[in-house]
Amino acid sequence: MLGYLWTKVRRFVRGAHGRKRFNVLGAINPFTLTMIYESNDGYVNSKTVCNLLRQIKKRSFKSPVTLVMDNARYQRCHLVQDLAESLDIGLLFLPSYSPNLNLIERYWKYLKGQLFRCRSIEKFDIFCTSIAAILGDRSAKRKEELVTLLAPNFQVFDEAVIC
Repeated sequence: MLGYLWTKVRRFVRGAHGRKRFNVLGAINPFTLTMIYESNDGYVNSKTVCNLLRQIKKRSFKSPVTLVMDNARYQRCHLVQDLAESLDIGLLFLPSYSPNLNLIERYWKYLKGQLFRCRSIEKFDIFCTSIAAILGDRSAKRKEELVTLLAPNFQVFDEAVIC
């Protein structure tokens, strides 16, 4: 995230270096604003998605669950689809190149804004704990911010005329 500062003297801000990564694969309930996530410092693959599906099933009680997903290859594989079917979780895949239809993308943008706010985090462990703190925050203030951000208000066109 870029930040700008007008000064007379040029300033340099230290940034993180190296190739460490912290992956978060998450699902958010837009009605209760609860977040379920699976994180690691390796790679996201079909096993990570399967772990997330199992967590969702544990928390969903007896209500039907439909999970909206993008078209990542590790999400469309047979392992994930078979597990979702056995757990009675419906998978709804979005069209390609349409992240604006996925509510979780709004949440990731919100998380990045809360995390960085024109500052850098130099230590990897502080970076990871900061993300976990934001993901686990269930405060009333956070819920107020998320209610408007994650409102499922999409514009639907019944009959689109293309000229």
